[in-house]
Amino acid sequence: MRKTLRKIGLFLSVLGPGIITANIDNDASGITTYSVAGARFGLSLLWTLLPTTVSLIVIQEMIARMGVVTGKGLSDLIRENYGVRVTFYLMLGLFIANLGTTVANLSGWAASMEILGFSKYVMVPAGAIGIWLLVTKGTYRSVERVLLFACIIYFGYVVSGFMARPDWPAVFKALVVPDIKKDFEYIMLTIAIIGTTITPWMQFYLQSSIAEKGIKKEDYGATRLDVVVGCSITDIVSFFIIVTCATVLFPAGVRITDASEAALALRPFAGNLSGVIFAVSLANASILGAIIVPLATAYYTCEAMGWEAGVDKRFREAPQFMWIYTSIIVISAILVMIPGAPLVTLMVLSSLVNGLILPFVLIYALRLSNDRKIMGEFTNSRFFNLIAWATVVAIIILTIIMIVFMVVV
Repeated sequence: MRKTLRKIGLFLSVLGPGIITANIDNDASGITTYSVAGARFGLSLLWTLLPTTVSLIVIQEMIARMGVVTGKGLSDLIRENYGVRVTFYLMLGLFIANLGTTVANLSGWAASMEILGFSKYVMVPAGAIGIWLLVTKGTYRSVERVLLFACIIYFGYVVSGFMARPDWPAVFKALVVPDIKKDFEYIMLTIAIIGTTITPWMQFYLQSSIAEKGIKKEDYGATRLDVVVGCSITDIVSFFIIVTCATVLFPAGVRITDASEAALALRPFAGNLSGVIFAVSLANASILGAIIVPLATAYYTCEAMGWEAGVDKRFREAPQFMWIYTSIIVISAILVMIPGAPLVTLMVLSSLVNGLILPFVLIYALRLSNDRKIMGEFTNSRFFNLIAWATVVAIIILTIIMIVFMVVV
């Protein structure tokens, strides 16, 4: 009993980075992708969640292990082992991509607030100021607690899923039996589901947050569990978003283009409460994404340049870290409030840059995690490498297809 309690206590002490990183991957862009997938193709795309979850766990476990063993962030390791030039171009691309992602998240926050009856011209500045104060005036521990609590609100999507009253036998059949369609939009949504689940910023944020938390090698088993639980929860949430829209919107032939439209469309069919829950969950996911993505950008940029970084630091101790975080939030908030701003173009550019960068990030991570000088006895096993490289190759192929479609079509 005492041993069990000790293990639980250890898990609770390291709990955070894995669950937060994976859950906040379900930001406004992710929720939009799952909502559109369910509304457009019903349950047909559910099967993609199983291989995507396995891939996400494999990648995140490797990144977390590097953070624990080295005590350094991923961009720090890339700079030390592959040079400043490579790191600079990666950081530049990631800055552009993350700016677009933050715009998408604040747009999701604005849309959800308008559904709930609030003006975006009030709520976007209020949200931006709130998250800026949280990070710049708080500590790592206080920020982590807020984020962990907010992750609970994601279960609003689970509630919406049950309220939709789906045909559960059909749901579970669709989860394990692929229903592949020769349709351009189906192919793009398949790629989008994988692309929105495994993103470059996640890898940098997870490793940096583990390094800042100071988790030791002997505690890695608990950290691995944190990662597995987080990855599982995020795709359970994705599962229920698809199921909700597939059950309610797909049979009615309702076409949507974003998650806020899904929240509005649910009301006539599933009741006002279901639509409100969906909108509140979208607001929560969007504001969390607007916290973490700029934070990830500040982390890896400062690590790459050798500057002080960390939520526990003050402005005078880590000015570059705080100013990078601040600038992304301010620029994104202004863009969202400008009437007629090319937000869709910026979001598409963000997705394109993310798609171009992700294979390079994963290849660097794999090479680093197999370097005995860096990882010692904690290098990848042969079986793990087989799965990891298969994941990377699949992502590269899908990325090429996505880029060709985005450029040609």
